[in-house]
Amino acid sequence: MFDDDDLEAIREGREQWREETVGPVLERFGERQETFTTDTGGQEVDRLYTPADIAETEYEADLGYPGEPPYTRGVYSTGYRGRLWTMRQYAGFSTPEDTNERYHYLLEEGQTGLSMAFDLPTQMGYDSDDSMAAGEIGKAGVAIDSLADMETVFEGIPLDEVSTSMTINAPASVLLAMYIAVGDQQGVDREQLRGTIQNDLLKEYIARNTYIYPPEPSMRIITDIFEFCAAETPKFNTISISGYHIREAGSTAAQELAFTLGNGIEYVEAAIDAGLDVDEFAPQLSFFFNGHNNIFEEVAKFRAARRMWHDIMTERFDPDDPKSKQLKFHTQTAGSMLTAQQIENNVVRVAYQALAAVLGGTQSLHTNGKDEALALPTEESVRTALRTQQILAHESGAADTIDPLAGSYYVESLTDDVEAEAYDILEAVDERGGMLEAVEQQWVQRQIQDTAFDRQREIEEKERIIVGVNEFEVDEDPEMDVEEVTDEDQQRQIDRLESVRDERDAEAVEATLEALREATRGDDNLLPYIVDAVKAYATVGEICTVMRDEFGEYQPGSAV
Repeated sequence: MFDDDDLEAIREGREQWREETVGPVLERFGERQETFTTDTGGQEVDRLYTPADIAETEYEADLGYPGEPPYTRGVYSTGYRGRLWTMRQYAGFSTPEDTNERYHYLLEEGQTGLSMAFDLPTQMGYDSDDSMAAGEIGKAGVAIDSLADMETVFEGIPLDEVSTSMTINAPASVLLAMYIAVGDQQGVDREQLRGTIQNDLLKEYIARNTYIYPPEPSMRIITDIFEFCAAETPKFNTISISGYHIREAGSTAAQELAFTLGNGIEYVEAAIDAGLDVDEFAPQLSFFFNGHNNIFEEVAKFRAARRMWHDIMTERFDPDDPKSKQLKFHTQTAGSMLTAQQIENNVVRVAYQALAAVLGGTQSLHTNGKDEALALPTEESVRTALRTQQILAHESGAADTIDPLAGSYYVESLTDDVEAEAYDILEAVDERGGMLEAVEQQWVQRQIQDTAFDRQREIEEKERIIVGVNEFEVDEDPEMDVEEVTDEDQQRQIDRLESVRDERDAEAVEATLEALREATRGDDNLLPYIVDAVKAYATVGEICTVMRDEFGEYQPGSAV
């Protein structure tokens, strides 16, 4: 490292360079814009970075080695040299049969993990024949009404050989129970089940709005899942604390980081308050971040996230197990950055976003299909998105060394800056009583809305260029194949649901639902009761209705 005399010489040299070399060029030509920032409301980017910008960095305390605290450089000592990230493609559409077919296709093409999208009725806890589901069956993901649907989705797919991520929140306990039930049918030991449920309700209140129950019972369900899975499915990640949708709603990178880790703090506190030991559940926590456009800011965000979570867990909760302090995360490329105009450009955007995720050390990655701004992705676009990851893994060299941008004066400085801003935001959250209070006060939502408004203004005024949208436009009327969910597909799902209801043991269903109702009124862990209900072929809607009746439905509070 540089000593004080070296750093002072570098500072003096940079100032001389500004005056003697840059100054005349600026007078004659200027620069493209007055200031440069990483993103709307993001970090200001200096013209040049030198060792003086990271003079306070202490290697072992701030960076360390991969697999060692504070995990800035990664949670695994061999990085991708030991094992590549899990390649997931978000799939699940129309009927369970269609989803099963897509899963088999993706596995044959080299995908290494499954990612399950659910339609809006399933996300909201409604069955396909509910009036609330009309017109939405199978549109945003696969329709799952009962265990019979889950059986179809995973037909011919041994659950001890795949890892499955499920993007489900309010009914996460029900879909997890169905997954466990399919594993039981296949004879898979529950300890061998691998995957993740999103199960992040605070994020739903903030950004996505597919919530059902109020915060208090939602937190109870979440901590019940923590406890149940620690004992029954220790390899299954019990929550994917999601910054992805916070960023999609318009936040900055620092806001995404702060609010996501703030939610994580809230979940850990809730679990401890429920009587769980931090080391029982914390190793099963996982995170889910957005892979946005600015490569360097995203790498800095991922590195800062690992360091911050290590320090937060150490200082606030003092766990004994090192794994309780390790932040492991999935990344999805930015859906909000896909454009309907010149959709081929999306292939390029996704590739750069994926590169940022890999350079930042993600454990798992989904790359968007180019056509997802228009509809569900076709097989061709999904294959291209998967090939993007495979080329990145096997041809780019990005996976051959760990944390390859470490030591960059710019990246290290940016990592520090993103971290510092995120801590400032977390301090403001703490002043409001924590994330739950800040969300109920609508404070978090307003921060994101203000940022989103600023970004849209910048785009409209061409202060920020979006290629093909507000600059470099072309007249086009593209012809595209898009996946469509037909009325026949929707009716087929309703018919299947009716058949299940006709063929199941109605008395057994009623008994399991009544047992669940009684459990909601007491202190028992709800998961065993939900597993019993799904095995009797009670539906998602029936199970969620019981909990709706007992817990109520969330009504957003007015802004204060």
